Amino acid sequence: MAHQSDRGDLLAMADLLTPATIRAAATLRIADHLGAGVGAVEKLAELTGARPDLLELLLRHLTAKGVLTRDDDGTYAVTELGDQLRESHPASLRGHLAMDGLYGRADLALVNILHTVRTGEPAHATVFGRGYWESVNEDPAFVAALEQSDSEPQFGWGAELIFDGYDWSRVGRVVDVGGHSGAVLMELLRRQPALHGTLVDLRNVAEVAGRRFAAAGLADRAEAVVGSFFEPLPTGGDVYLLSAILADWSDEQATTILRRCAEAAGPRGKVLLAEVNLQVPREAPESAALELWLRATMPAPVRTVEQLRALGAAAGLQVTWEGPHTAVRSILEFSPC
Repeated sequence: MAHQSDRGDLLAMADLLTPATIRAAATLRIADHLGAGVGAVEKLAELTGARPDLLELLLRHLTAKGVLTRDDDGTYAVTELGDQLRESHPASLRGHLAMDGLYGRADLALVNILHTVRTGEPAHATVFGRGYWESVNEDPAFVAALEQSDSEPQFGWGAELIFDGYDWSRVGRVVDVGGHSGAVLMELLRRQPALHGTLVDLRNVAEVAGRRFAAAGLADRAEAVVGSFFEPLPTGGDVYLLSAILADWSDEQATTILRRCAEAAGPRGKVLLAEVNLQVPREAPESAALELWLRATMPAPVRTVEQLRALGAAAGLQVTWEGPHTAVRSILEFSPC
């Protein structure tokens, strides 16, 4: 029989209220306002567009949890713990936790992880009515988060393979299909001065990428086009790059994306698949947590190289070059059969 303390521990582990209030505070920028000297509930409510009575309940709960403090006169302030919710904090977590942020929105799908466990499908659409990338790339609420993301890109997930593992000297124009806000394409163009590029993605990220190209002085060699990789793509590219795209889509959808690239590439073009194929050692303590988080957002984060080859074949493509592989990324060049 479980002891009372064990019961309390399990209830604390299953708590949803505290994570939700912390994320709400991050979204409302409570710590930033408090850090600026605004500690009265009425003024905070005015600045955040919240109801004063309910905002005070949120603040009182966060005070009980050690995130905030409250003076006798009802003025709130941020503790050392809560200070990490400030945007300007050196180790700020605000962008990661905010509900209108890119990571915070992905986390919210975990509320219905049961759907993923039962069906193998991402949970995001069951919570929000549409997929994660559809939400982020089409909802104007995420433009600010997209503008901020990759402002000083730190390339992870083995992205260096794209820059160093492929011979770009023979390429005149690359089409970055689903290139998000342009970080990969900009780095390619910086390293390859003779290269020109076209980025294709949905409205939010394509517009962010276009502004980013101009600000970086790359507008003469880079363009951003609003479009979907489920529709016909711009023709005329030598290489059609798919970087960390297919993991977000089912096999059927991934085959369609590859087929669209093949159609645009034509008989002489190439399709370069630089795909994330995350292989977390099962003995690692964090492996299950990481894969569950990924599966709640994307349907196939762990495809093998053999499975990627099969997807290419289904799209009418054959492997003409195979690059190096890491634990998180593989790189394959395809040509039309």
